Amino acid sequence: MLQQRPDWWVNGKILKDGRECWVQAERGNGTIWLRIVEKQGMAQYIVPDAAAMGGDLKATGHVALYGIFFDTGKSEVKPVSGPALEWIAKLLNLDAGLRLKVVGHTDMTGSMEANMKLSQARGEAVVQALVKQHGIAAGRLRGHGVGPLAPVATNGTEEGRALNRRVELVKE
Repeated sequence: MLQQRPDWWVNGKILKDGRECWVQAERGNGTIWLRIVEKQGMAQYIVPDAAAMGGDLKATGHVALYGIFFDTGKSEVKPVSGPALEWIAKLLNLDAGLRLKVVGHTDMTGSMEANMKLSQARGEAVVQALVKQHGIAAGRLRGHGVGPLAPVATNGTEEGRALNRRVELVKE
């Protein structure tokens, strides 16, 4: 127990399976209130704009996108990915000659064969979303997958695995 006033409330910290949770139990008005908060890093979702993506493509030939989401083990692009897809479409509409490889990446969770298939399916799913939802010519895009073969962070932590699960645009 970290703090307490036994007749009214008590606060405490619990560590279970390496996860830290804070708990507060409070009594009042004939009711017991229980608040539980799990400590974790704040999720950040960065969606680049077309100019930033174009700058990265010009400077390095590729750009990583962290605003395209899939359910675990699935290749269907989630609706929350809409803003990132819109920026990719804007980028392509600004430069009619731009051709891109859309490359899916996974973390090391699961088998190599499954990750290779999944990353390929995700790259192709992003291509299809751009073609169907934004009218981009299919000939300007090619879906690819490299599975876990090009990590940008360690696969030893959840944060690292999250960075490794991404889609990249590579200029042809």
